[in-house]
Amino acid sequence: MTHSANPAVNESSSHNTGYVVLITIVATIGGFLFGYDSGVINGTVDGLRAAFNSEDVGTGFNVASMLLGCAVGALLAGRMADVFGRRTLLIVSAVFFIVSAWGSGIANGSLEFVIYRILGGLAVGAASVMAPAYISEIAPARMRGRLTTVQQIAIIAGLFCSFLSNYFLAQAAGSSTSEFWMGFQAWRWMFWVELIPAVVFLIALFKIPESPRYLVLKSKNDQALSVLGRLFGGDRAEAKIAEINASLSSDHQPRLTDLIHPVVKRVRPVVWVGIGLAVFQQLVGINVIFYYGAVLWQAAGFSESDALLTNVLSGGLSIGSVLLALFLIDTVGRKPLLIIGSIGMTVTLALAAFAFSSGELVDGQLNLSDDMGLLALIAANAYVMFFNFSWGPVMWVMLGEMFPNQIRGSGLAVAGLFQWGANFAITMTFPIMLGSIGLAGAYGIYAGFALISILFVIKAVRETRGRELEEMKG
Repeated sequence: MTHSANPAVNESSSHNTGYVVLITIVATIGGFLFGYDSGVINGTVDGLRAAFNSEDVGTGFNVASMLLGCAVGALLAGRMADVFGRRTLLIVSAVFFIVSAWGSGIANGSLEFVIYRILGGLAVGAASVMAPAYISEIAPARMRGRLTTVQQIAIIAGLFCSFLSNYFLAQAAGSSTSEFWMGFQAWRWMFWVELIPAVVFLIALFKIPESPRYLVLKSKNDQALSVLGRLFGGDRAEAKIAEINASLSSDHQPRLTDLIHPVVKRVRPVVWVGIGLAVFQQLVGINVIFYYGAVLWQAAGFSESDALLTNVLSGGLSIGSVLLALFLIDTVGRKPLLIIGSIGMTVTLALAAFAFSSGELVDGQLNLSDDMGLLALIAANAYVMFFNFSWGPVMWVMLGEMFPNQIRGSGLAVAGLFQWGANFAITMTFPIMLGSIGLAGAYGIYAGFALISILFVIKAVRETRGRELEEMKG
């Protein structure tokens, strides 16, 4: 029996619901910065190539370097959040976002640029695992899926705003490599625009409470009672603290070794499922479009301006798809959305690969017929929609809620490490594949992984809709 139908919870007045939503909005600014920081690189690739004289592998590393920081940030944040708190880690990530945005724009060499991007990666990695975990720990079960899905809306909104900002800055300057305000090239201003939401995020974080489950973990029951009282009402708060305490080990604080079952001495099955969700979300190649969208469409014969505008279209469609997922995730469930998304991505990726396979190389650039160019455009955007209807939001929702309280921080740390590691591998290999097997070959590989993900979801993933976090089993 879940507690979502408990009248004590449903006594939740609009005040309580409004408070939960307000906290969620603040936490998801981290998701917005995650998306912006991930997408802003898209319009700066030409500028980086020109400024740092980098070739395909060098450009790939400049783009992918942030992901090394993401992997480390996700791994450290999950564990450090069990020591210092969820909100504290989000505050640290906000500071790193500010430093990275400024530094990436002032960098005059690849090494300097990579250092600032890795700092940004630490922030993105921390925010990527802490924001959904924090939201899942303050949200009632009946609306947890919808509220955590707001994180993905924020990520896509950040991507969309970065694409829009890149497009307008490039248009105003003439190109991403042209000089703009104060004698700096447009691509540098693309990074500096991020300073605005980063500063807002830092200030707003001081206005929200620490996670009540973390406070109970640290035996700060009075503070936890105060937070839970504001979230669920005084009567429900006492019972909730008892439930949280019951779900935690009485003999030690959470630690990484909790991921190994104490009896069978093997990694808990839920950890493998979390790793599978995290890795498959990247192996379908979504971040090729997010990071290399402009390069991809220019390789398919689009001008820089049209390629950047196509990114804006993809961002708009993505937001619509996540909004649809938001309305369905707490009614239809997590698993059905994943299956629908995997099937849709398999078909659309295969169609994109077919379209790209029909092209001819002219002066080193892929030349598609009008019909095949249109098919590639429709298929790629339909693929983005299927992803953002399913794996985009659902993976983060499930990682934030599927682990038992005792291992949530450690489970998120390991899953986050694998997620960003797979992201790094896909991002680094795309320019290399583009120069060897071409767009058709790359998209064929991503389609294969999408097909395998259908079987993974059917066989391994368990539904978490409507269940309290204290009910999750390892």
